[in-house]
Amino acid sequence: MKVRTDIVKMYKEIHGWVGIVSGLALFIAFYAGAITMFEEPLQRWATPPAQLAPPVPLERTQELIDRVLAAHPEAADDYQVHLQTGPERPARMTWETDLPGGGGHHEHEIWYAALSPDGALQVTRQGPSPVAELVDVLHQQVGLPFPHEVAMPIMGAVALLYTIAIVSGLIVLLPSLVKDLFAVRIGRNVKRMWLDVHNVLGLFSLPFHLIMALTAIIFAFHDQFYDAQGAAFGGAPPPEAAVAGPAPEADRSVLGPMGVTARLAEQAPGFQPVEIGYGVGRNGIPTVRVSGRDERYGLRGPTLGFAELDPYTGDLTGTDYMPGHQDGWSATVTSFFALHFGNFGGAPVRWSYFLLGIAGAFLFYTGNLLWIESRRRRERKAGAVQQTRSTKVLAVLTVGVPLGCVAGISVTIAAAKPFGASATEGLHSVVYYAVFLAFTGWALVRGASRAGSELLAATALAALSVPATTLLTMGLHPPVVPIVDFLSLILAFALLIMFRRTALRARGGPADSVWANTPQLAATQQG
Repeated sequence: MKVRTDIVKMYKEIHGWVGIVSGLALFIAFYAGAITMFEEPLQRWATPPAQLAPPVPLERTQELIDRVLAAHPEAADDYQVHLQTGPERPARMTWETDLPGGGGHHEHEIWYAALSPDGALQVTRQGPSPVAELVDVLHQQVGLPFPHEVAMPIMGAVALLYTIAIVSGLIVLLPSLVKDLFAVRIGRNVKRMWLDVHNVLGLFSLPFHLIMALTAIIFAFHDQFYDAQGAAFGGAPPPEAAVAGPAPEADRSVLGPMGVTARLAEQAPGFQPVEIGYGVGRNGIPTVRVSGRDERYGLRGPTLGFAELDPYTGDLTGTDYMPGHQDGWSATVTSFFALHFGNFGGAPVRWSYFLLGIAGAFLFYTGNLLWIESRRRRERKAGAVQQTRSTKVLAVLTVGVPLGCVAGISVTIAAAKPFGASATEGLHSVVYYAVFLAFTGWALVRGASRAGSELLAATALAALSVPATTLLTMGLHPPVVPIVDFLSLILAFALLIMFRRTALRARGGPADSVWANTPQLAATQQG
């Protein structure tokens, strides 16, 4: 395809600068996002064995509920019955209480209930490890340690830049699309090799990146879109207190878990319920909400869809978020969530999204390498004998930020088992950001060339700390999900290969490169 040279040049500049501005944040989002494809296995791996008695059989769940509500009446406002239990769901029944914090912010405390073999009620706050939730927050907020309402608009701006980078990069690639489609030329021309790798990764994952960019924008500005929709097509909903509804039926009891699952199986046989949420809604009306999945359809949440039932009859009353039972508009909205989360098609799609996420992170890394190499050659042609400060700073950040992210996530995951029941999201966050800032600071002090090989070796050790933790804690924390250790070993092996290649590059690469350990500035080559 013929595209004018001046147009290609303009879009090349746009692609380069937009990629530089957003690339490091996108690396964190994609790497953490790839890990969230296995959020539930990671939660099972990290969660310590429960100190509660085994979950009661589903047939005895109503007995457990009655005992809990008698001892903790505050739980009646909102509690969950878990139909599928395991390390990540260690109890049949849970509920939350608010912990007031400063500035009107409220944190939640989760309680878990069981019945001991002698019938005594057991209640504890020990639940699933929060490390998987932290990784998801890093993904959502592109690694920013800000409150969610502050980080999300920034993430949206990054997603907009990401979209511009995709479009401009495609225009740049069009003239040589056929000739260079499958070309990855490995040789002495390092810039050409990285360009080929960058182009191949970007082109073959183009649909995936378009989906990620557009859905990320929707998530970031979700509230603004709905406010605009409300202003354009209808007024704001009436206040909750003003909504009329039928009074609670005093002579009828709310349907228990066995009744809910039986009625749901009659009405939606393909829907697999995972959790039943009981609560009290407007005007004291009981509510029943069932979370579950249907492998044939995409889901509104990362792993689950939702259905609302009549609390007395079990009839379906709300299916806007229920896979396979939505109207056209709801199904369309859900498709944006499903395409972003990759929660359709089972394990093959999850593995595909995982690999595409890792490839996406590498795409942004190679983009930075290309900018640095291009700037080095441009500066040398202009007669410069030293790298400019901007080139050096970007090289340092290209080393420190991605490796700090990878090492920080590995170390905080490894810390989950030693932390045990004392683990909190705040504690895991401290571990992650301590490692991340230490790596970035080390790169700033040592420079890109020395820090590159040093931090790659340290990151490989951080990845190895995950299976090492499994071995060291086998007595107290038997391994249940080997995939976490297996993937960490593969990561460590890949990092060691990169360490060797980086060390060779530092010793034998161009003397005026920011990656050279002992640059020899040849001023005599000018002119």
